[in-house]
Amino acid sequence: MAAPEPDPGRAPGTGSTPGTTADTDDTPGSAQDSAPGPAPLTVPSMSAGPDFVLRPWEMSDLPLIREASLDPYIPLITTIPAPYSEAAAEAFVRRQWERAATGAGYPFAIVRSRDRRPVGAIGLWLRELPEGRASLGYWLTDLARGQGVARAALRTVTGWALRDLGVPRLQLYIEPWSTASARIAEDIGFRREGLLRGWQQVGDERRDMAVYALLNSDGPADGRAVTAH
Repeated sequence: MAAPEPDPGRAPGTGSTPGTTADTDDTPGSAQDSAPGPAPLTVPSMSAGPDFVLRPWEMSDLPLIREASLDPYIPLITTIPAPYSEAAAEAFVRRQWERAATGAGYPFAIVRSRDRRPVGAIGLWLRELPEGRASLGYWLTDLARGQGVARAALRTVTGWALRDLGVPRLQLYIEPWSTASARIAEDIGFRREGLLRGWQQVGDERRDMAVYALLNSDGPADGRAVTAH
C-alpha cells in the first residue's frame, strides 16, 4: 500500500501527509481571507481494465469500511475508524465527499466489476498542485491483495492525472518494507528518488518513507505508455 493522504480533521502529528503543512491560516488579513479557494471537483467513474471500476464513494460502501477497520495497518495510515461504528463510517464517507467539494483531491472507491463489491480506495491529492505536484495513495482490503487490483487502479489514475489533468509531477510515499507496492510503482513508471528518514507518523512511531515520482515529461516505462485503459 502507498501511504494515502489523511482525511480532513486528522490532528497534526498523527499521520500528516508527507511534505504538507496545515491548510488553514486564521491570521487576520492573510491571503486566505481574500483569495478564492480551490474549485469543487467532480469525481468521475472510470474503468480500471476489465475487472475493476473506480467511482465516487457512496454510503453503500460501509461494509468496505468495516472490513478495512479490522486490518492491522489501514487504520494507522488513514482515518478509517477502529473500532468500527456505523456513525464513524458514515462520517468517513462524508469526509471523502468534502475533499472533492473543497478541491483537495479526487477520492475513489475501487470496485470489482463482476459483483460491484468495493475492495479498496485510491486517491489523487492536489494540495500541492500550485507547486506543480500531486500525490497518490491507495489501500486494499486483505482479500483483494495479490489480484492485480492496485496495479490496475494506480495505472488508471496515473494515466488520467498525467494525460487529462496535465499534472506535471506525481508522487508516491511507500514504506521500505513494502516491496510489492514498490514493484507496482516501478512497473508503472515511477522512479525511486530517495529515502526520507522519519518522514511520517504511522501509529505511535515515525517511519521512513521511500519517495517515488513520475513526471509528465518522462518517457514510457518499459516500452509501455503510462495511460489509462
